[in-house]
Amino acid sequence: MEHQIIDSKQGKLLDLKELWRYRDLFVVLAQRDLKVRYAQTFLGFAWALLQPLSTLLVFVLVFGLAVKVETGAVPYPLFALSGMSLWMYFASVFSQSGNAIVNAAGMINKIYFPRLIVPLSKAITPLVDAGVNLILLLLMMIWYGFTPGWQALWFPLVFVAGITAAMGIGLWVSALSIRYRDFLQLVPFMVQFGLYLTPVGYPSSLIPEKFRVFYFINPMAGVIEAGRWALLGEPMLNPLVWISVSVAVLLLISGLVYFKRVEHKIADLL
Repeated sequence: MEHQIIDSKQGKLLDLKELWRYRDLFVVLAQRDLKVRYAQTFLGFAWALLQPLSTLLVFVLVFGLAVKVETGAVPYPLFALSGMSLWMYFASVFSQSGNAIVNAAGMINKIYFPRLIVPLSKAITPLVDAGVNLILLLLMMIWYGFTPGWQALWFPLVFVAGITAAMGIGLWVSALSIRYRDFLQLVPFMVQFGLYLTPVGYPSSLIPEKFRVFYFINPMAGVIEAGRWALLGEPMLNPLVWISVSVAVLLLISGLVYFKRVEHKIADLL
């Protein structure tokens, strides 16, 4: 059936209709995360604007002026922001998913609901920041006189691929953190290290050709390359992008299966 996914280990069904019945809880959790993020802060929602701008400044100073990374006809600030717009969404979901279940322990031990709702809700709040980043990118494209071509029609699918990668790794980290709390300490390091293994501040062409196949095992490497192709009119789409997309899909499917396997143990392990 279209609304069901089979859990291969337990023979049970992950019923998407059940998730739909608890959609109100999903919305409440997402709204709570959004309010907590910006409530009782002096600058409030302005942080959504200041974070990408400050990060962009660092990239421009380091890669644009000091290292002088070659980006062809694309001005470096535009090049960097196009990568940041996708990476920062992924990094935010990755970071928030790690302790999602642990932080919801009180609610999980009191009431029943599909536990999958907790990590899934972490993908909503970062969409606000992603929207701000994309607006900044659009304004910068206008400033530099860049007009998207027909490839821009592919960008929604590219962003969906980014969401797929983020949710896949988020489900894995969320499930593993229930049993192995060491992952809570590793997540910030993994996010920071992953930034340098992803073509956010530099093009993938700097990677030696013999290593590029392995490089694109990183799902966000292909997502960012495809995003630049769609928005900035890069000459052609790197065929290795499909390796990244395949890994993103594999992460999501395997993450769902693994989360389902440990779901019935969550209350006992918290």
